[in-house]
Amino acid sequence: MLGLIVSFHPTTSLGVIAVLLGLLLIISGLFQLARMFKSTESHRVWMGISGLLLVVLGVVVIRHLHLTVAIIGLIIGIGWIVQGVSALVVGVSGGAERGRGWWIFFGLVSVTGGIVITAVPVPSVTALAVLVGIWFTIQGLLEIVDGFLLRHVIKRSQIAIVDPPEAVEG
Repeated sequence: MLGLIVSFHPTTSLGVIAVLLGLLLIISGLFQLARMFKSTESHRVWMGISGLLLVVLGVVVIRHLHLTVAIIGLIIGIGWIVQGVSALVVGVSGGAERGRGWWIFFGLVSVTGGIVITAVPVPSVTALAVLVGIWFTIQGLLEIVDGFLLRHVIKRSQIAIVDPPEAVEG
């Protein structure tokens, strides 16, 4: 069900994720501010400053959802670029080991994907949300099929226990 919702409403789903991220920041900031007033807490000033910054950042994240989705895209893109460069370094610096070509291939794909996501973060994250939604849907359907198969196996094993086959004397 979640996969279908994300697939058919990726922009709304990303907005929900951004709001949840903003709420997480606000709640975390409020906890920091509450801990600031505890007399046994060391570095109370820094805790208050970080709490206040987290609350402000959470409000900004909720207020500017489109910007938040773009920042999420930039973080994903930069992460893929770093991951791809490190895979390329592993692939190029390795000897004639098995899998060296796969490391290079993975590095090139990851760097390319990271550049695309970094160049156009919002449409890229929206496309990724659709793909994740499709993946959730497929995963859910496979879990349902697995449940039916498991139920069938359990029923067959119960029948075998209740009515065991006759031993053949030889």
